[in-house]
Amino acid sequence: MGYSHGIVLVLDGIIQCTERDEFAYQEMISFLPLCCHPNPKKVLIVGGGDGGVAREVVKHPLVEEVHQVEIDDRVVELSKKYLPFMACGFDSPKLKLTIGDGFEYMKQREGEFDVIITDSSDPIGPAESLFQESYFALAKKALRPNGIICSQGGTFWIDMDHIKSTLDHCRKHFPVVGYGVASVPSYPTGQIGFFIASSNENTKLNEPAKTFTDEEIDEMKLRYYTTDIHKAAFTLPRYAAKKLY
Repeated sequence: MGYSHGIVLVLDGIIQCTERDEFAYQEMISFLPLCCHPNPKKVLIVGGGDGGVAREVVKHPLVEEVHQVEIDDRVVELSKKYLPFMACGFDSPKLKLTIGDGFEYMKQREGEFDVIITDSSDPIGPAESLFQESYFALAKKALRPNGIICSQGGTFWIDMDHIKSTLDHCRKHFPVVGYGVASVPSYPTGQIGFFIASSNENTKLNEPAKTFTDEEIDEMKLRYYTTDIHKAAFTLPRYAAKKLY
Protein backbone atom coordinates (compact mmCIF):
# COMPACT_ATOMS: atom_id res chain seq x y z
CA MET A 1 0.00 0.00 0.00
CA GLY A 2 1.29 3.46 -0.90
CA TYR A 3 0.50 6.70 0.91
CA SER A 4 -0.47 8.47 -2.30
CA HIS A 5 -1.73 5.58 -4.45
CA GLY A 6 -3.59 3.44 -1.92
CA ILE A 7 -3.69 -0.30 -2.56
CA VAL A 8 -1.44 -1.38 -5.44
CA LEU A 9 -1.54 -4.64 -7.42
CA VAL A 10 1.88 -5.68 -8.74
CA LEU A 11 2.62 -8.76 -10.89
CA ASP A 12 6.24 -9.70 -11.61
CA GLY A 13 7.36 -6.26 -10.49
CA ILE A 14 4.99 -4.43 -12.85
CA ILE A 15 2.15 -2.23 -11.57
CA GLN A 16 -1.20 -3.55 -12.77
CA CYS A 17 -3.42 -1.07 -10.99
CA THR A 18 -3.56 1.35 -8.09
CA GLU A 19 -6.50 2.41 -6.00
CA ARG A 20 -5.85 6.03 -6.95
CA ASP A 21 -6.34 5.84 -10.72
CA GLU A 22 -7.55 2.35 -11.73
CA PHE A 23 -10.96 3.71 -12.66
CA ALA A 24 -9.56 5.56 -15.69
CA TYR A 25 -8.34 2.34 -17.30
CA GLN A 26 -11.36 0.24 -16.33
CA GLU A 27 -13.89 2.76 -17.59
CA MET A 28 -12.15 3.36 -20.90
CA ILE A 29 -11.47 -0.27 -21.87
CA SER A 30 -15.14 -0.94 -21.10
CA PHE A 31 -17.06 2.09 -22.33
CA LEU A 32 -15.09 2.77 -25.52
CA PRO A 33 -16.26 -0.50 -27.14
CA LEU A 34 -19.64 -0.58 -25.40
CA CYS A 35 -20.53 2.91 -26.62
CA CYS A 36 -19.29 2.21 -30.15
CA HIS A 37 -21.90 -0.55 -30.35
CA PRO A 38 -25.57 0.50 -30.67
CA ASN A 39 -26.92 -2.40 -28.60
CA PRO A 40 -24.28 -4.37 -26.65
CA LYS A 41 -26.51 -6.93 -24.97
CA LYS A 42 -24.03 -9.76 -24.52
CA VAL A 43 -20.40 -9.15 -23.55
CA LEU A 44 -17.35 -11.37 -23.07
CA ILE A 45 -14.43 -10.33 -20.85
CA VAL A 46 -11.20 -12.28 -21.33
CA GLY A 47 -8.91 -11.84 -18.33
CA GLY A 48 -9.74 -9.03 -15.93
CA GLY A 49 -9.29 -11.15 -12.83
CA ASP A 50 -9.31 -8.13 -10.53
CA GLY A 51 -12.98 -7.51 -11.37
CA GLY A 52 -12.56 -3.90 -12.46
CA VAL A 53 -13.72 -4.33 -16.05
CA ALA A 54 -16.72 -6.37 -14.93
CA ARG A 55 -17.59 -3.62 -12.46
CA GLU A 56 -17.78 -1.11 -15.31
CA VAL A 57 -19.37 -3.28 -18.02
CA VAL A 58 -22.39 -4.20 -15.88
CA LYS A 59 -23.13 -0.48 -15.39
CA HIS A 60 -24.05 -0.02 -19.05
CA PRO A 61 -27.87 0.01 -19.20
CA LEU A 62 -28.10 -2.01 -22.45
CA VAL A 63 -25.84 -4.83 -21.25
CA GLU A 64 -27.93 -7.82 -20.21
CA GLU A 65 -25.38 -10.62 -19.91
CA VAL A 66 -21.64 -10.68 -19.18
CA HIS A 67 -19.42 -13.74 -19.45
CA GLN A 68 -15.91 -13.56 -18.05
CA VAL A 69 -13.07 -16.05 -18.51
CA GLU A 70 -10.05 -15.72 -16.22
CA ILE A 71 -7.26 -18.28 -16.30
CA ASP A 72 -5.90 -17.59 -12.80
CA ASP A 73 -8.32 -18.21 -9.95
CA ARG A 74 -5.69 -16.96 -7.51
CA VAL A 75 -5.95 -13.44 -8.97
CA VAL A 76 -9.71 -13.50 -8.44
CA GLU A 77 -9.29 -14.77 -4.89
CA LEU A 78 -6.70 -12.15 -3.93
CA SER A 79 -8.67 -9.36 -5.59
CA LYS A 80 -11.76 -10.21 -3.58
CA LYS A 81 -9.65 -10.03 -0.42
CA TYR A 82 -7.48 -6.98 -1.11
CA LEU A 83 -9.25 -5.08 -3.92
CA PRO A 84 -12.93 -5.19 -2.92
CA PHE A 85 -13.56 -1.83 -4.61
CA MET A 86 -12.76 -3.58 -7.92
CA ALA A 87 -13.83 -7.16 -7.21
CA CYS A 88 -17.36 -5.94 -6.46
CA GLY A 89 -17.86 -6.45 -10.20
CA PHE A 90 -18.08 -10.18 -9.57
CA ASP A 91 -21.20 -9.67 -7.46
CA SER A 92 -23.43 -8.54 -10.34
CA PRO A 93 -26.27 -10.89 -11.31
CA LYS A 94 -25.45 -10.05 -14.95
CA LEU A 95 -22.05 -11.76 -14.64
CA LYS A 96 -21.04 -15.39 -15.10
CA LEU A 97 -17.38 -16.09 -14.23
CA THR A 98 -15.52 -19.08 -15.68
CA ILE A 99 -12.01 -20.06 -14.60
CA GLY A 100 -10.29 -21.28 -17.74
CA ASP A 101 -8.47 -20.45 -20.95
CA GLY A 102 -9.94 -17.66 -23.08
CA PHE A 103 -8.78 -19.25 -26.34
CA GLU A 104 -10.55 -22.52 -25.62
CA TYR A 105 -13.65 -20.74 -24.37
CA MET A 106 -14.05 -18.68 -27.55
CA LYS A 107 -13.59 -21.74 -29.75
CA GLN A 108 -16.89 -23.01 -28.32
CA ARG A 109 -18.74 -19.69 -28.65
CA GLU A 110 -18.99 -18.87 -32.35
CA GLY A 111 -21.23 -15.89 -33.20
CA GLU A 112 -22.27 -15.27 -29.61
CA PHE A 113 -21.08 -11.86 -28.36
CA ASP A 114 -21.72 -8.24 -29.26
CA VAL A 115 -18.54 -7.02 -27.55
CA ILE A 116 -15.36 -8.83 -26.49
CA ILE A 117 -13.00 -7.04 -24.09
CA THR A 118 -9.54 -8.47 -23.45
CA ASP A 119 -8.07 -7.17 -20.20
CA SER A 120 -4.62 -8.72 -20.15
CA SER A 121 -1.18 -8.03 -18.78
CA ASP A 122 1.62 -6.84 -21.07
CA PRO A 123 2.40 -8.91 -24.23
CA ILE A 124 5.17 -11.02 -22.73
CA GLY A 125 5.05 -14.60 -21.52
CA PRO A 126 1.59 -16.23 -21.46
CA ALA A 127 -0.18 -13.00 -22.45
CA GLU A 128 1.78 -12.68 -25.69
CA SER A 129 -0.67 -14.94 -27.53
CA LEU A 130 -3.49 -12.46 -26.83
CA PHE A 131 -1.90 -9.99 -29.25
CA GLN A 132 -1.30 -12.36 -32.18
CA GLU A 133 -3.30 -12.55 -35.41
CA SER A 134 -4.72 -15.94 -34.44
CA TYR A 135 -6.34 -14.40 -31.37
CA PHE A 136 -8.09 -11.68 -33.34
CA ALA A 137 -9.26 -14.23 -35.91
CA LEU A 138 -10.78 -16.29 -33.11
CA ALA A 139 -12.38 -13.24 -31.50
CA LYS A 140 -13.94 -12.27 -34.84
CA LYS A 141 -15.60 -15.69 -35.09
CA ALA A 142 -16.96 -15.38 -31.55
CA LEU A 143 -18.68 -12.09 -32.37
CA ARG A 144 -22.20 -11.55 -33.55
CA PRO A 145 -22.65 -9.51 -36.76
CA ASN A 146 -21.43 -5.93 -36.25
CA GLY A 147 -19.52 -6.96 -33.13
CA ILE A 148 -16.67 -5.01 -31.55
CA ILE A 149 -13.48 -6.02 -29.75
CA CYS A 150 -11.21 -4.02 -27.45
CA SER A 151 -7.85 -4.91 -25.88
CA GLN A 152 -5.23 -3.29 -23.67
CA GLY A 153 -2.71 -1.60 -25.97
CA GLY A 154 0.36 -0.32 -24.15
CA THR A 155 1.61 3.20 -24.89
CA PHE A 156 2.92 4.60 -28.16
CA TRP A 157 5.69 6.45 -26.33
CA ILE A 158 7.57 3.18 -25.78
CA ASP A 159 5.55 0.46 -27.56
CA MET A 160 5.08 1.90 -31.06
CA ASP A 161 6.33 -1.14 -32.99
CA HIS A 162 4.17 -3.51 -30.95
CA ILE A 163 1.14 -1.28 -31.43
CA LYS A 164 1.70 -1.05 -35.18
CA SER A 165 2.07 -4.82 -35.59
CA THR A 166 -1.01 -5.52 -33.46
CA LEU A 167 -3.11 -3.07 -35.46
CA ASP A 168 -1.90 -4.77 -38.64
CA HIS A 169 -3.05 -8.12 -37.22
CA CYS A 170 -6.48 -6.62 -36.52
CA ARG A 171 -6.77 -5.13 -40.00
CA LYS A 172 -6.57 -8.58 -41.54
CA HIS A 173 -9.89 -9.48 -39.90
CA PHE A 174 -11.79 -6.23 -39.23
CA PRO A 175 -12.75 -3.41 -41.63
CA VAL A 176 -12.58 -0.73 -38.93
CA VAL A 177 -9.58 -0.62 -36.60
CA GLY A 178 -8.37 2.11 -34.25
CA TYR A 179 -6.23 3.00 -31.28
CA GLY A 180 -7.44 5.16 -28.40
CA VAL A 181 -5.65 6.45 -25.32
CA ALA A 182 -6.32 7.41 -21.72
CA SER A 183 -4.28 9.08 -19.00
CA VAL A 184 -3.36 6.75 -16.14
CA PRO A 185 -0.51 8.27 -14.08
CA SER A 186 0.54 4.98 -12.47
CA TYR A 187 1.42 3.36 -15.81
CA PRO A 188 4.69 3.88 -17.71
CA THR A 189 4.61 7.29 -19.47
CA GLY A 190 1.36 8.10 -17.65
CA GLN A 191 -0.71 6.78 -20.53
CA ILE A 192 -2.37 3.56 -21.66
CA GLY A 193 -3.82 2.70 -25.04
CA PHE A 194 -6.56 0.44 -26.39
CA PHE A 195 -6.88 -1.55 -29.59
CA ILE A 196 -10.45 -1.42 -30.82
CA ALA A 197 -11.95 -2.99 -33.93
CA SER A 198 -15.41 -3.37 -35.42
CA SER A 199 -16.78 -5.90 -37.88
CA ASN A 200 -19.23 -3.24 -39.08
CA GLU A 201 -17.58 -1.17 -41.81
CA ASN A 202 -19.83 1.79 -40.98
CA THR A 203 -18.66 2.12 -37.38
CA LYS A 204 -17.04 5.46 -36.55
CA LEU A 205 -14.95 4.81 -33.47
CA ASN A 206 -14.65 8.46 -32.49
CA GLU A 207 -18.41 9.01 -32.73
CA PRO A 208 -20.11 6.89 -30.05
CA ALA A 209 -23.35 5.20 -31.05
CA LYS A 210 -24.56 5.56 -27.47
CA THR A 211 -24.17 8.77 -25.50
CA PHE A 212 -25.11 9.62 -21.93
CA THR A 213 -26.31 12.77 -20.21
CA ASP A 214 -24.35 14.18 -17.28
CA GLU A 215 -27.05 12.82 -14.99
CA GLU A 216 -26.66 9.31 -16.44
CA ILE A 217 -22.88 9.53 -16.11
CA ASP A 218 -23.27 10.47 -12.44
CA GLU A 219 -25.83 7.73 -11.88
CA MET A 220 -23.37 5.13 -13.21
CA LYS A 221 -20.68 6.69 -10.98
CA LEU A 222 -18.27 7.17 -13.88
CA ARG A 223 -15.31 9.37 -12.98
CA TYR A 224 -13.30 9.41 -16.22
CA TYR A 225 -15.40 8.44 -19.25
CA THR A 226 -17.63 10.99 -20.97
CA THR A 227 -18.73 11.40 -24.58
CA ASP A 228 -16.16 14.16 -25.06
CA ILE A 229 -13.40 11.98 -23.57
CA HIS A 230 -14.47 9.18 -25.94
CA LYS A 231 -14.12 11.42 -28.99
CA ALA A 232 -10.79 12.83 -27.83
CA ALA A 233 -9.31 9.39 -27.11
CA PHE A 234 -8.74 8.75 -30.81
CA THR A 235 -6.93 12.02 -31.49
CA LEU A 236 -3.23 11.12 -31.48
CA PRO A 237 -0.09 13.23 -31.79
CA ARG A 238 0.85 13.71 -35.43
CA TYR A 239 3.92 11.47 -35.34
CA ALA A 240 1.94 8.62 -33.77
CA ALA A 241 -0.99 8.94 -36.16
CA LYS A 242 1.35 8.90 -39.18
CA LYS A 243 3.06 5.76 -37.90
CA LEU A 244 -0.11 3.86 -37.00
CA TYR A 245 -2.43 4.93 -39.83
